[in-house]
Amino acid sequence: MISHLNKNNKPNIVDITKKKITKRSDLVQEVIKFSKVIFKKIEKMESKKGEVANIAIIAGVMAAKKTSDLIPLCHNINLDNVDIDIKVNKKNYSLTVNAKVDARDKTGVEMEALTAVSVTCLTIYDMFKSLDKSIEIINIKLLSKNGGKSDFLNK
Repeated sequence: MISHLNKNNKPNIVDITKKKITKRSDLVQEVIKFSKVIFKKIEKMESKKGEVANIAIIAGVMAAKKTSDLIPLCHNINLDNVDIDIKVNKKNYSLTVNAKVDARDKTGVEMEALTAVSVTCLTIYDMFKSLDKSIEIINIKLLSKNGGKSDFLNK
């Protein structure tokens, strides 16, 4: 059964009124891949538009806070923490972006973490798109989900 459809197959927000408030923590990862030539140019994470990493992180945090405005049936969750980390991978000419989101609520925060990591990568793309249109945003995945009844660890 799809959780966002009622018994009449009409869209609805999931009823969480009977769920208990627990600590929720979800971690998502996404990779942004560049050509070798472009990667050498951007390794310092600076562009004509400014210092890329901090701008992208701020965009990701803002996106996490607005997830329920972007995804129609998501609950509005008061977030306790959004931590975004960008790692440079010289071997693969890529950046790995991790977003960890924490809250105390009745439902998980994986959508907020997915939104945060996606917008972080889109912001990086935007900052460097003038150098190369073949940048790839790949491999978005939920790494872990903690709290509530559906704990998950992607190995």
